[in-house]
Amino acid sequence: MNIPAHLRYTSSHEWLRRESDGTVTVGITDHAQGALGDLVFVELPAVGRKVAAGEACAVVESVKAASDVYAPLAGEVVAANEAVPAAPEAVNQDAYAAWLFRIRPTDPAAMDAMLDARGYQAVIGD
Repeated sequence: MNIPAHLRYTSSHEWLRRESDGTVTVGITDHAQGALGDLVFVELPAVGRKVAAGEACAVVESVKAASDVYAPLAGEVVAANEAVPAAPEAVNQDAYAAWLFRIRPTDPAAMDAMLDARGYQAVIGD
């Protein structure tokens, strides 16, 4: 199982990466894409949308199931990776390269409360 040590994670299977400009990039984990199977559809949040921590703001759909993607932090969506809806299989190929959206968090320090790689590994029991 691929769980990069430099990222943070949520128990709902999102990964987070702090960017140098203060934004946070969000995607779904390798574990999540593996559990879902081949993705066939991705719906991203609109740029400018304000989200609450834990709010469903994106959808990933596979041949097996549809799953919400949750905003790990409160803030404003500042970017959406428009390449992903056009090629959802990119998430299956590399879940950590095929990010979904970026948030400018209301409280950047909230990211420190997210799971580290070891904590996420414990959540998935791997």
